Amino acid sequence: MGILSGNPKEEPLHYGEAFDLWASVLAGNGMIAGYQTMINHAGDDDLKKLLQEAIDICQHDKKQVEELLKENGIGLPPAAPEPPEACLEDIPVGARIPDPAIASTLSADIAAGLVAYSQVIGKSIREDVAMLYLQMHNQKAALGGKLLRLNKEKGWLIPPPLHLNKHGDC
Repeated sequence: MGILSGNPKEEPLHYGEAFDLWASVLAGNGMIAGYQTMINHAGDDDLKKLLQEAIDICQHDKKQVEELLKENGIGLPPAAPEPPEACLEDIPVGARIPDPAIASTLSADIAAGLVAYSQVIGKSIREDVAMLYLQMHNQKAALGGKLLRLNKEKGWLIPPPLHLNKHGDC
């Protein structure tokens, strides 16, 4: 048997896998703190629920990846302190992040996360790493679908130019 056959957990991580795992935790730490802050600014209850769901998913994913890093003797990146809770009415109107901007930021984060997770899956040689990121990818895609529906329902979606001339008619 070769070094890369048998139990994936006994195989070494390659440098790309190690970096991607570490970078995922670092990014997750930043997103959790950012989404906690956004909850303070959000006025829409449905948006707050999706932000909380995004935080829960990030925390769950981060915990799984941290365990994998620890099992492989890799130190964890620093985490930002948890931001304090604030009452929306205490934030001056000009300093508030509007709900459409929060939803847009969350949408962009989800899209970027899907691309990043796909790249990790594609370059992984350890099946357990690829499967972990596939599971995380699917959760993130489901959250993205919920957010797309919310953006449409609330009128927050800003579509690109729409192609209406489908048949070449003038």
